[in-house]
Amino acid sequence: LIWGKLPTSEELNHFSNLLTKNEMLHEDMKFHFEGFPTNAHPMAILSSMINAAGCFVPQVLKPMNELFVIQVARLMSQVRTIAAFSYRKSLGLPIIYPKPTYKYSANLLHMMFSEPYQDYELLPEVVQALDLIFLLHADHEQNCSTSTVRMVASSQANLFACAAAGVCALWGRLHGGANQAVLEMLEAIHKEGDNGSKFIEQAKDKKSGKKLMGFGHRVYKNYDPRATIIKKKCDQLLTALNKQDPLLDIAKRLEEAALNDSYFLERKLYPNVDFYSGIIMRAIGIPLDMFTVMFAIGRMPGWIANYKEILDDKEARIYRPRQIYDGPTENHYVPIDERAE
Repeated sequence: LIWGKLPTSEELNHFSNLLTKNEMLHEDMKFHFEGFPTNAHPMAILSSMINAAGCFVPQVLKPMNELFVIQVARLMSQVRTIAAFSYRKSLGLPIIYPKPTYKYSANLLHMMFSEPYQDYELLPEVVQALDLIFLLHADHEQNCSTSTVRMVASSQANLFACAAAGVCALWGRLHGGANQAVLEMLEAIHKEGDNGSKFIEQAKDKKSGKKLMGFGHRVYKNYDPRATIIKKKCDQLLTALNKQDPLLDIAKRLEEAALNDSYFLERKLYPNVDFYSGIIMRAIGIPLDMFTVMFAIGRMPGWIANYKEILDDKEARIYRPRQIYDGPTENHYVPIDERAE
């Protein structure tokens, strides 16, 4: 995705080793984590700490050079460590350091859920499900956060600054918060004592104000192709975990109803990738306020690829969108003692 071609075995091993080599944060960064209140949102910590991580390696302040591959590996690897540390801080738990023997997603799960006295059990189905979420979210057109990364990159800001800007854009509820909205919808349905049947009928009534979250897509007017892939993994995970969760039961009922109800079929409102990724993360045990953080980790390679594309273009100019002013043509100065209260 970043270099435009599949790697050779040598290139793959080299990059994998770079990810492992760069997974540790500078120890002084622990003091930055301590400065955040316990209830700080993980996305606020993530964007701040990505910028802070860049400060510990002066080379990254140069937009593009021969060390770019190391910059990429450092950012992709450390974003997991930052995410896990922020999660542990929110719960008042001790920090768990990465293990060089673990692969990418397994290491994140280890850092989030292990304890100093006992390692988290890494079930293959859980690791594979998280792998798939990251893969399916790696890049997706010129969405809000990707366009933000390109905008900042056009000023020739460093890679870490551009990624931090992308995180801030992704934080918005209308962008990265979609899978979180799915779980909030399921929680609201459960709180009302509904199994989903009543909500389905309300969603058909425009006057009810009820909206089926995680269904339909701005780009895909038919079934989201990513949803086809992730649904299979979602079903496998729920079977393997055999979890009894009323929210997951409601989600299954909504999915079944929407895929068999002519109202939703005629309007092509199929479950999208956000619907299934939210269910998967719920099943794994990832809390709601970490959903968008997981999205950011997955999207990081796509942001880096767009950053590289901007910096590789030697004729590129800084982005400078124009605006058409439609306000008043005159606005006269009024002395302060004559202004209306």
